Amino acid sequence: MTTSIATLKPGFSPIDLQSRSSSWQFAAVILGSLFLALSSYIEVPMVPVPVTMQTFAVALVGALYGWRLGGITIVAWLMQGAVGMPVLAGGAAGVHHFVGPTAGYLFAFPVAGMAMGWLAERGWNGRRPWLAFQGMLISNALCLILGAGWLAALVGVEQAIMAGFVPFLIGAVLKAGLGALTLHFMTRSTRSIAG
Repeated sequence: MTTSIATLKPGFSPIDLQSRSSSWQFAAVILGSLFLALSSYIEVPMVPVPVTMQTFAVALVGALYGWRLGGITIVAWLMQGAVGMPVLAGGAAGVHHFVGPTAGYLFAFPVAGMAMGWLAERGWNGRRPWLAFQGMLISNALCLILGAGWLAALVGVEQAIMAGFVPFLIGAVLKAGLGALTLHFMTRSTRSIAG
């Protein structure tokens, strides 16, 4: 017996944006991009790429919004940064960030968020915390791999791995755990309120 995607979508997220009006979804994009911007200000400065809470926020937006709306939200946030709004890491802004050492990570964010959204729609969500954790890890890994790949073109493979991949591994695991717990508690809270 197969389960259609349509039967999975309505229940994958505790905020259930898929059943809301386009006005609600537009507001969610605005709020999601604000959340992404705020996560950018939580950072530990490192060279050439800082540690931020962006990957946590990207994966969470994907998990809560789904792959389409999550992708739209993440792209909207990146466009805000490109046009000069101070929404990138540490309040950075400007199109030059999309060609420098952090460009690979920035371009990886929509891919990572959409991947997590796609997985969440298929049951890797707050109802299954272990799968949500694995999905969050995949999302973080996509950011690191794509980001380090771009960085390798600028500084070489070995330096990119040592400066743009390895230092972020422990943080990726911790952020994946925090993301899975957040999803789980949001799902439980929603069930308690509804029930």
